[in-house]
Amino acid sequence: MPAHQDQYVGPRDLTRWSSPIGRLLVRCVRPLARWVGPHTALLLIITIGGGVAAALTAASAEVYESVVDADGVAALDHPALDLAVSLRQDWLNAFITGYTNIGGPIGMPILAVSIMVLLAVRRRSWTPVILLPAAAFGSLLMTIAGKDAIGRLRPPIELAVPPYESSPSFPSGHSLNAVVIAGIVAYLLVLRQHRKRTRALTIVLAVLFATTMGLSRVYLGHHWLTDVLVAWTLGVAWIAVVITAHRLFLTFRLRRSALRGAPA
Repeated sequence: MPAHQDQYVGPRDLTRWSSPIGRLLVRCVRPLARWVGPHTALLLIITIGGGVAAALTAASAEVYESVVDADGVAALDHPALDLAVSLRQDWLNAFITGYTNIGGPIGMPILAVSIMVLLAVRRRSWTPVILLPAAAFGSLLMTIAGKDAIGRLRPPIELAVPPYESSPSFPSGHSLNAVVIAGIVAYLLVLRQHRKRTRALTIVLAVLFATTMGLSRVYLGHHWLTDVLVAWTLGVAWIAVVITAHRLFLTFRLRRSALRGAPA
Protein backbone atom coordinates (compact mmCIF):
# COMPACT_ATOMS: atom_id res chain seq x y z
CA MET A 1 0.00 0.00 0.00
CA PRO A 2 1.55 3.34 -1.04
CA ALA A 3 2.71 5.50 1.86
CA HIS A 4 0.73 8.47 0.63
CA GLN A 5 -2.59 6.59 0.55
CA ASP A 6 -5.31 8.19 2.71
CA GLN A 7 -2.88 10.89 3.75
CA TYR A 8 -4.96 13.87 2.61
CA VAL A 9 -8.46 15.23 3.14
CA GLY A 10 -8.63 17.72 0.31
CA PRO A 11 -5.53 19.92 0.69
CA ARG A 12 -4.99 18.99 4.34
CA ASP A 13 -2.12 16.65 5.12
CA LEU A 14 -3.19 14.40 8.01
CA THR A 15 0.42 13.61 8.89
CA ARG A 16 1.16 17.25 9.74
CA TRP A 17 0.29 18.18 13.32
CA SER A 18 -0.08 21.92 13.74
CA SER A 19 -1.16 22.05 17.38
CA PRO A 20 1.27 21.69 20.33
CA ILE A 21 -0.90 18.91 21.77
CA GLY A 22 -0.76 17.03 18.49
CA ARG A 23 3.02 17.29 18.27
CA LEU A 24 3.32 16.16 21.89
CA LEU A 25 1.12 13.15 21.12
CA VAL A 26 3.33 12.21 18.17
CA ARG A 27 6.44 12.39 20.36
CA CYS A 28 4.83 10.22 23.03
CA VAL A 29 3.64 7.53 20.65
CA ARG A 30 6.76 7.46 18.44
CA PRO A 31 8.70 4.97 20.63
CA LEU A 32 5.77 2.55 20.56
CA ALA A 33 5.46 2.79 16.77
CA ARG A 34 9.20 2.17 16.37
CA TRP A 35 9.03 -0.84 18.65
CA VAL A 36 5.96 -2.67 17.34
CA GLY A 37 5.39 -1.01 13.96
CA PRO A 38 2.64 1.38 12.79
CA HIS A 39 -0.08 -1.28 12.26
CA THR A 40 0.30 -2.86 15.70
CA ALA A 41 0.59 0.57 17.30
CA LEU A 42 -2.71 1.57 15.67
CA LEU A 43 -4.47 -1.48 17.10
CA LEU A 44 -2.94 -0.96 20.55
CA ILE A 45 -3.91 2.71 20.66
CA ILE A 46 -7.50 1.96 19.66
CA THR A 47 -7.72 -0.94 22.15
CA ILE A 48 -6.37 1.16 25.01
CA GLY A 49 -8.55 4.08 23.93
CA GLY A 50 -11.62 1.84 23.94
CA GLY A 51 -10.91 0.71 27.48
CA VAL A 52 -10.34 4.27 28.66
CA ALA A 53 -13.50 5.44 26.86
CA ALA A 54 -15.56 2.73 28.54
CA ALA A 55 -14.15 3.65 31.95
CA LEU A 56 -14.81 7.35 31.37
CA THR A 57 -18.34 6.52 30.22
CA ALA A 58 -19.02 4.68 33.45
CA ALA A 59 -17.51 7.55 35.46
CA SER A 60 -19.41 10.22 33.55
CA ALA A 61 -22.60 8.25 34.10
CA GLU A 62 -22.44 9.22 37.75
CA VAL A 63 -22.28 12.90 36.80
CA TYR A 64 -25.14 12.40 34.35
CA GLU A 65 -27.24 10.73 37.04
CA SER A 66 -26.66 13.67 39.38
CA VAL A 67 -27.81 16.09 36.70
CA VAL A 68 -30.91 14.01 36.09
CA ASP A 69 -31.68 13.89 39.80
CA ALA A 70 -31.29 17.66 39.96
CA ASP A 71 -33.75 17.97 37.07
CA GLY A 72 -31.23 19.91 34.98
CA VAL A 73 -31.07 18.92 31.30
CA ALA A 74 -33.54 16.18 32.19
CA ALA A 75 -36.18 18.89 32.20
CA LEU A 76 -36.11 18.40 28.43
CA ASP A 77 -37.14 14.77 28.65
CA HIS A 78 -40.84 14.97 29.42
CA PRO A 79 -41.63 17.86 27.06
CA ALA A 80 -39.78 16.03 24.26
CA LEU A 81 -41.72 12.83 24.92
CA ASP A 82 -45.01 14.72 25.06
CA LEU A 83 -44.24 16.31 21.70
CA ALA A 84 -43.36 12.94 20.20
CA VAL A 85 -46.64 11.41 21.39
CA SER A 86 -48.60 14.31 19.90
CA LEU A 87 -46.98 13.77 16.49
CA ARG A 88 -47.67 10.04 16.21
CA GLN A 89 -49.74 8.50 13.46
CA ASP A 90 -50.03 4.83 12.56
CA TRP A 91 -48.27 5.12 9.18
CA LEU A 92 -45.49 7.25 10.67
CA ASN A 93 -45.06 4.85 13.58
CA ALA A 94 -44.58 1.96 11.15
CA PHE A 95 -42.14 3.91 8.99
CA ILE A 96 -39.98 5.09 11.89
CA THR A 97 -40.01 1.64 13.49
CA GLY A 98 -38.63 0.21 10.25
CA TYR A 99 -36.06 2.98 10.05
CA THR A 100 -34.88 2.61 13.64
CA ASN A 101 -34.34 -1.12 13.05
CA ILE A 102 -31.49 -0.18 10.72
CA GLY A 103 -29.61 1.05 13.78
CA GLY A 104 -30.50 -1.98 15.92
CA PRO A 105 -28.42 -4.99 17.03
CA ILE A 106 -29.17 -6.80 13.76
CA GLY A 107 -29.49 -4.01 11.21
CA MET A 108 -26.41 -1.99 12.18
CA PRO A 109 -23.90 -4.89 12.09
CA ILE A 110 -25.22 -5.98 8.69
CA LEU A 111 -24.94 -2.41 7.39
CA ALA A 112 -21.47 -1.88 8.86
CA VAL A 113 -20.06 -5.19 7.59
CA SER A 114 -21.50 -4.61 4.12
CA ILE A 115 -19.91 -1.16 3.89
CA MET A 116 -16.64 -2.47 5.32
CA VAL A 117 -16.38 -5.26 2.74
CA LEU A 118 -17.36 -2.96 -0.13
CA LEU A 119 -14.76 -0.34 0.81
CA ALA A 120 -12.03 -2.89 1.49
CA VAL A 121 -12.54 -4.72 -1.82
CA ARG A 122 -12.87 -1.59 -3.95
CA ARG A 123 -9.82 0.06 -2.39
CA ARG A 124 -7.79 -3.10 -1.83
CA SER A 125 -7.06 -1.73 1.60
CA TRP A 126 -7.17 -3.11 5.14
CA THR A 127 -7.98 0.32 6.60
CA PRO A 128 -11.80 -0.16 6.61
CA VAL A 129 -11.35 -3.65 8.07
CA ILE A 130 -9.42 -2.18 10.98
CA LEU A 131 -11.21 1.10 11.65
CA LEU A 132 -14.87 0.08 11.33
CA PRO A 133 -14.77 -2.96 13.68
CA ALA A 134 -12.55 -1.07 16.12
CA ALA A 135 -14.93 1.87 16.18
CA ALA A 136 -17.95 -0.40 16.58
CA PHE A 137 -16.29 -2.36 19.40
CA GLY A 138 -15.52 0.82 21.33
CA SER A 139 -19.09 2.01 20.83
CA LEU A 140 -20.36 -1.29 22.22
CA LEU A 141 -18.08 -1.05 25.26
CA MET A 142 -19.32 2.47 26.03
CA THR A 143 -22.95 1.41 25.65
CA ILE A 144 -22.52 -1.53 28.02
CA ALA A 145 -20.55 0.56 30.54
CA GLY A 146 -23.17 3.31 30.59
CA LYS A 147 -26.12 0.97 30.94
CA ASP A 148 -24.48 -1.04 33.72
CA ALA A 149 -23.40 2.10 35.61
CA ILE A 150 -26.87 3.68 35.84
CA GLY A 151 -29.59 1.24 34.84
CA ARG A 152 -31.91 4.15 34.04
CA LEU A 153 -35.50 3.19 33.31
CA ARG A 154 -36.93 3.84 29.87
CA PRO A 155 -39.98 6.07 29.34
CA PRO A 156 -43.30 4.56 30.55
CA ILE A 157 -44.27 1.59 28.40
CA GLU A 158 -47.77 2.98 27.85
CA LEU A 159 -46.17 5.93 26.02
CA ALA A 160 -43.93 3.77 23.82
CA VAL A 161 -44.56 2.30 20.37
CA PRO A 162 -44.16 -1.50 20.21
CA PRO A 163 -42.07 -3.58 20.03
CA TYR A 164 -41.08 -2.65 23.57
CA GLU A 165 -37.53 -2.76 24.95
CA SER A 166 -36.49 -3.56 28.49
CA SER A 167 -32.74 -2.89 28.69
CA PRO A 168 -31.53 0.20 30.57
CA SER A 169 -32.22 3.48 28.81
CA PHE A 170 -28.89 5.32 29.19
CA PRO A 171 -27.14 5.76 26.84
CA SER A 172 -29.08 5.15 23.64
CA GLY A 173 -27.17 2.36 21.89
CA HIS A 174 -28.88 3.09 18.57
CA SER A 175 -27.82 6.74 18.76
CA LEU A 176 -24.26 6.03 19.87
CA ASN A 177 -23.68 3.36 17.23
CA ALA A 178 -25.25 5.48 14.48
CA VAL A 179 -22.93 8.39 15.26
CA VAL A 180 -19.84 6.18 15.37
CA ILE A 181 -20.53 4.08 12.28
CA ALA A 182 -21.76 7.01 10.20
CA GLY A 183 -18.82 9.12 11.35
CA ILE A 184 -16.16 6.55 10.53
CA VAL A 185 -17.75 5.70 7.17
CA ALA A 186 -17.85 9.40 6.32
CA TYR A 187 -14.19 9.71 7.33
CA LEU A 188 -13.20 6.77 5.13
CA LEU A 189 -15.12 8.23 2.21
CA VAL A 190 -13.75 11.77 2.43
CA LEU A 191 -10.21 10.37 2.42
CA ARG A 192 -10.73 9.45 -1.23
CA GLN A 193 -13.04 12.26 -2.33
CA HIS A 194 -11.33 15.09 -4.19
CA ARG A 195 -14.20 17.53 -4.61
CA LYS A 196 -15.08 19.79 -1.70
CA ARG A 197 -18.82 19.57 -2.45
CA THR A 198 -18.70 15.78 -2.43
CA ARG A 199 -16.96 15.76 0.94
CA ALA A 200 -19.48 18.25 2.33
CA LEU A 201 -22.39 16.14 1.07
CA THR A 202 -20.90 13.01 2.65
CA ILE A 203 -20.58 14.73 6.03
CA VAL A 204 -24.10 16.17 5.83
CA LEU A 205 -25.57 12.74 5.05
CA ALA A 206 -23.66 11.16 7.96
CA VAL A 207 -24.90 13.85 10.36
CA LEU A 208 -28.44 13.48 9.03
CA PHE A 209 -28.40 9.71 9.52
CA ALA A 210 -27.06 9.94 13.08
CA THR A 211 -29.44 12.74 14.02
CA THR A 212 -32.58 11.11 12.66
CA MET A 213 -31.64 7.76 14.19
CA GLY A 214 -31.38 9.38 17.62
CA LEU A 215 -34.60 11.34 17.24
CA SER A 216 -36.41 8.19 16.12
CA ARG A 217 -35.68 6.69 19.53
CA VAL A 218 -37.35 9.64 21.25
CA TYR A 219 -40.30 9.60 18.85
CA LEU A 220 -40.96 5.90 19.56
CA GLY A 221 -40.72 6.46 23.32
CA HIS A 222 -37.83 4.01 23.63
CA HIS A 223 -35.40 6.56 25.08
CA TRP A 224 -35.40 9.87 26.87
CA LEU A 225 -33.99 12.81 24.94
CA THR A 226 -31.04 13.13 27.32
CA ASP A 227 -30.11 9.48 26.65
CA VAL A 228 -29.76 10.44 23.00
CA LEU A 229 -27.92 13.72 23.63
CA VAL A 230 -25.28 12.03 25.78
CA ALA A 231 -24.95 9.17 23.27
CA TRP A 232 -24.24 11.69 20.51
CA THR A 233 -21.58 13.35 22.66
CA LEU A 234 -19.90 10.04 23.51
CA GLY A 235 -20.02 8.99 19.87
CA VAL A 236 -18.33 12.15 18.63
CA ALA A 237 -15.62 11.79 21.29
CA TRP A 238 -14.94 8.18 20.28
CA ILE A 239 -14.78 9.10 16.58
CA ALA A 240 -12.13 11.68 17.49
CA VAL A 241 -10.08 8.97 19.24
CA VAL A 242 -10.28 6.56 16.29
CA ILE A 243 -9.43 9.23 13.71
CA THR A 244 -6.52 10.47 15.84
CA ALA A 245 -5.20 6.91 16.09
CA HIS A 246 -5.42 6.56 12.31
CA ARG A 247 -3.62 9.87 11.78
CA LEU A 248 -0.83 8.65 14.05
CA PHE A 249 -0.64 5.46 12.00
CA LEU A 250 -0.37 7.46 8.76
CA THR A 251 2.30 9.68 10.31
CA PHE A 252 4.55 6.85 11.43
CA ARG A 253 3.99 4.78 8.29
CA LEU A 254 5.09 7.74 6.17
CA ARG A 255 8.19 8.30 8.31
CA ARG A 256 9.10 4.62 8.17
CA SER A 257 8.79 4.67 4.38
CA ALA A 258 10.96 7.80 4.21
CA LEU A 259 13.65 6.14 6.33
CA ARG A 260 13.62 3.15 4.00
CA GLY A 261 13.99 5.42 1.01
CA ALA A 262 10.51 4.64 -0.37
CA PRO A 263 8.78 7.33 -2.44
CA ALA A 264 6.16 9.30 -0.51
